[in-house]
Amino acid sequence: MDIQKIRKDFPILAREVNGKPLVYFDNAATSQTPVQVIDAISDYYKNYNANIHRGVHALSQEATDAYEAARQKIQKHLNAAHPHEIIFTSGTTHSINIVSNGYAQLLREGDELVVSALEHHSNIVPWQMLCEKTGAVLKVIPMNEDGVLLMDQFDKLLSNKTRLVFVNHVSNALGTVNPIEIIIRKAHAVDAKVLIDGAQASPHIQADVQALDVDYYVTSAHKLYGPTGIGMLYGKESALKRLPPYQGGGEMIAEVTFEKTTYADLPHKFEAGTPNIAGGIAFGAALEYINAIGIKKIANYEEELLQYATYELSKIPGLKIYGTASKKIAVISFNVEGIHPYDIGSILDKLGIAVRTGHHCAQPIMDYYQIPGTVRASFSFYNPFEEIDRMIEALIKAITMLQ
Repeated sequence: MDIQKIRKDFPILAREVNGKPLVYFDNAATSQTPVQVIDAISDYYKNYNANIHRGVHALSQEATDAYEAARQKIQKHLNAAHPHEIIFTSGTTHSINIVSNGYAQLLREGDELVVSALEHHSNIVPWQMLCEKTGAVLKVIPMNEDGVLLMDQFDKLLSNKTRLVFVNHVSNALGTVNPIEIIIRKAHAVDAKVLIDGAQASPHIQADVQALDVDYYVTSAHKLYGPTGIGMLYGKESALKRLPPYQGGGEMIAEVTFEKTTYADLPHKFEAGTPNIAGGIAFGAALEYINAIGIKKIANYEEELLQYATYELSKIPGLKIYGTASKKIAVISFNVEGIHPYDIGSILDKLGIAVRTGHHCAQPIMDYYQIPGTVRASFSFYNPFEEIDRMIEALIKAITMLQ
């Protein structure tokens, strides 16, 4: 891959922060957006901005065609069986809430749900709310010091009471790649459904939802070099049909009378109201962009960045890396003994290095390690090795200032 050529596609990477060239290592929170995606948004608003579906005029039909073409791009990318198994949402959190809300009508008191210790809050809190509503019980797959799930304990949690298992494909806080193939297979053996949060995995791993045999898979476009405010829920047709609509309004209906309303078929049943049309189209453009480069090429390069950064960071006295699983994506969480992560992050920012500090919406992980948070550096295919050198240099300077 020609990294310098790729960087020219991302205008923001040319800017300075605090008088220093920007080094953007906060990709796990939000990736940057290439001109090809920005142009897709601009083209929509310049040339065919109109509300989609049911419009007979040319602009509406053009917008509808582009929006539905984006749905098909997502379907193809994930190898879903049908386009209507792809539901456009505002993001991963919205997608998870569609499923958790639907299960409020399907669970009984004493039913069991299984979550992992590695989850983002968006894949914990909706299920806790569901348990409060239904009397279902939430069980947790524990983790070890390396940030790896204890699969022998998972086996013990499964029973004929297990209704749903929800796990992230990749931990946003630690970078651990979870063994979702095994989790799905074992959950299905007790007739439980599985939801996989793919937000952190999607830029690095191309999921094949049919090969995985997963019931629900969710992600957000802004992790995938697309815009914020748009995401998707994949569900097997049978799994989606089990769920009631999440919101009522236009688009999700078949017929409305004051006596009775009937609901539209998939996918519209879950897409009430005017959607983020430009966002959906841009989501498709983002997938086209990364597929033109090749996700495997991207992942291989990012693995090299991860290994290099891990090696260089491990040389720094007093620095501890959290999450040392053998299978990781390009995320490193670390602390330096005696220094608060926020202080490190603040000085790195003054030196032009953008990292994330805090608990990364994964407080149970921080509680496990008994720390307030970490410094998290997360890499992308547009980051050259020289930027890691700059981060190491800036980090050493920060440590010298703070100790």
